[in-house]
Amino acid sequence: MPEVIPLLPVRDIVLFPFMIIPLFVGREASIKAVDEALSKDRLILLSAQKDIIVEEPSQNDIYDVGVAAMIMKMLKLPDGRVKILVQGLLKAKIETYVQIKPFYLVNVSKIKEENITEITPEVDALMRNVKEQLEKYVSLGRLPSQDILIILENVNNPGRLADIVASNLGLKVDESQKILEETNQIERLKRVNDILAREIEILSMQAKIQSQAKEEMTKTQKDYFLREQLRQIKQELGETDEKTQEIIELKEKMLAAKMPSDVLKEAEKQLSRLEAMHQDAAEASTIRTYLEWLTDIPWSKKTKDNLNIETAKKILDEDHYDLEKIKERILEYLSVRKLNKKMKGPILCFIGPPGVGKTSLGKSIAKAMNRKFIRISLGGVHDEAEIRGHRRTYVGALPGRIIQGIKQAGTNNPVFMIDEIDKVGTDFRGDPSSALLEVLDPEQNFSFSDHYLNVPFDLSNVMFVATANVADAIPSPLRDRMEIINLSGYTLEEKEKIAEKYLVPRQIKENGLKGDYILFKPSAVKTVISGYTREAGLRNLEREIGTICRKIARLIAENKIKKYVITDKNVHKYLGTIKILPDEGRQTDEIGVSTGLAWTPFGGEILYIETVIVKGKGALSLTGQLGDVMKESAHAAISYARSKVDEIGIKPDTFEKNDIHIHIPEGAIPKDGPSAGITMATSLISALLKKPVRKDIAMTGEITLRGNVLPIGGLKEKTLAALRVGIKTVLIPERNKKDLEEISQLVKKNLKIIPVKHMDEVIKYAIIGISDTYSDKPLKPKPNNILSKNKGDKKRKKI
Repeated sequence: MPEVIPLLPVRDIVLFPFMIIPLFVGREASIKAVDEALSKDRLILLSAQKDIIVEEPSQNDIYDVGVAAMIMKMLKLPDGRVKILVQGLLKAKIETYVQIKPFYLVNVSKIKEENITEITPEVDALMRNVKEQLEKYVSLGRLPSQDILIILENVNNPGRLADIVASNLGLKVDESQKILEETNQIERLKRVNDILAREIEILSMQAKIQSQAKEEMTKTQKDYFLREQLRQIKQELGETDEKTQEIIELKEKMLAAKMPSDVLKEAEKQLSRLEAMHQDAAEASTIRTYLEWLTDIPWSKKTKDNLNIETAKKILDEDHYDLEKIKERILEYLSVRKLNKKMKGPILCFIGPPGVGKTSLGKSIAKAMNRKFIRISLGGVHDEAEIRGHRRTYVGALPGRIIQGIKQAGTNNPVFMIDEIDKVGTDFRGDPSSALLEVLDPEQNFSFSDHYLNVPFDLSNVMFVATANVADAIPSPLRDRMEIINLSGYTLEEKEKIAEKYLVPRQIKENGLKGDYILFKPSAVKTVISGYTREAGLRNLEREIGTICRKIARLIAENKIKKYVITDKNVHKYLGTIKILPDEGRQTDEIGVSTGLAWTPFGGEILYIETVIVKGKGALSLTGQLGDVMKESAHAAISYARSKVDEIGIKPDTFEKNDIHIHIPEGAIPKDGPSAGITMATSLISALLKKPVRKDIAMTGEITLRGNVLPIGGLKEKTLAALRVGIKTVLIPERNKKDLEEISQLVKKNLKIIPVKHMDEVIKYAIIGISDTYSDKPLKPKPNNILSKNKGDKKRKKI
């Protein structure tokens, strides 16, 4: 053998001496190495790669020990690859790499093995053991041909025997390489013997598992035939088996459910199918579950309504304070129900901030009407199947939440509350809000079809009550099907009454206290409301009351037993320092500062608008984190002031030679809405005229360029905020006079409310020192067919 020969790195195989195998050569360097060998003495070194993934192996990626082989045949394939047939000759070791590019040339040396001159009994026993194990290996079906056994009969060399067996076992590259590199023939044969033993043990375990699985299948078939024979025997003896008993029970349930005729027809059809198939069949379980749902749904069960109006009114008044409009609506429904037994259930939607009692109101309605109450929450629901259910073809299919709720109620006329209807989402699984269109439409829901049941169910007797925080998030087609009832946030006075009547007694009871141990003074409740909570609802108020009760409970548990009286003076001992400072009114009449009124989800608030005139070039600055609508109101106020220069007495060049800065304090809080228009205009005109604005007057209203005052929203909350800080007079738009009916007599008694139509009237009332002759004849607003309404926004404050 020459000292320098081409190198062919091979993947996923180790060649042994005397082994003949075909190889596909595809790498360019490898093809060139084959060509080089064919051009000389056809000798080439085959050495395995350490990592088969490497496409272009370096010297470190190739094992040093390989086999020098003779290329017996070569065939070029159409795709550019080469197929060669090689025969291993002898082991060789790479000493040095003579050439790297374009293919490997290596300097090799032959690996000599010790010759075994005599076969000892120990070696002979080892060889026989290897041959016997190989026979067992073949019998387990791992080798397709038994020719190898015939070949090994005439092999008496232990090293040769080890090489032949190792080359046919299909070992991993690293295991085969270790056997190849072993020069001691006896050790090599021992290693092959150990590997054979391991493989035979694994194959025997695998065969055992397969045999057990087959036996289990045979046992199942045997059980099936025996069970069928037993059923036939019982049938001959007149005895009923489990399946027959189940069919009888289902028939009885179907009759007891008093289903509509079309539903009964479908149920009988499915029952016939169940009866015809084996009870262990996969589809039998699906049909059985379907029939159980059909029979459990209350097709004809209903509760008798409590039509005593006085009793219902008493229950509603006991459970909820105020909320007169909603109570009236429920009593109206009961009254009509009393006169018309066939009327359809209403679809009500309570919209209001969190914690105002929307969900608990649904429970009170059910209690007043003597109906079952069911509640589902749709917050975060994205799948249409949650409403309509899944088709029965799906594994684990169930009806939607509507039918599940009806089944849970056990009657077909419960009060069904759909909570958080404004938080339904849409994605690739469908739009649940669209699926609700049929449910919440009295003209359609008498034949509501759930995908799972696939038969119509009458929902017209159900009284649906939905709740939401904001109406804007509800799709308009769905909103159109419901009767919207708005629940505004509670005022300070209402919270005091509710805490005294409901919250305090409930928390005292829940915390294991008695009236002998604790007493809440009204002043303490008022302090908790104004100093520790800022919310439209009552959740945080109840939590704070609960905190006080828990601290008292701990003192009682520590045997410090006495009656604890909670007043405004000692509330801080239980709740810490006051978290929310109250609004303060203006102490003096100031130039350029006017008092506005704002609406927030937590009630009304006072809003001060400050204007400063400084030397400049006519620039306008607006600060206080104002929204786009509020900025537009500021521009409208400036344009109005500029249009009234002559009447007010402002110098014409005032706007060109001065900068105007309008600021609204509490700059961290976003503010938006058009109803601060007249407040901004008043502050601006006061700063321009250098005349103060009255400290005891507040105002709200949208301004137009003509000076007209347009209506706003949240009047009830705004007037309460004015009264809270000691305001004596409030200016409101003329068109908001209709809203004065909703304002309590307490507010009307202590607050002078003046409706205004035009900005001229606002200036006359608000700015001190304006001539009485000014605004005697206010501009008449031009008729406008478009009624501007302040719908507010979704931000922290609505002005």
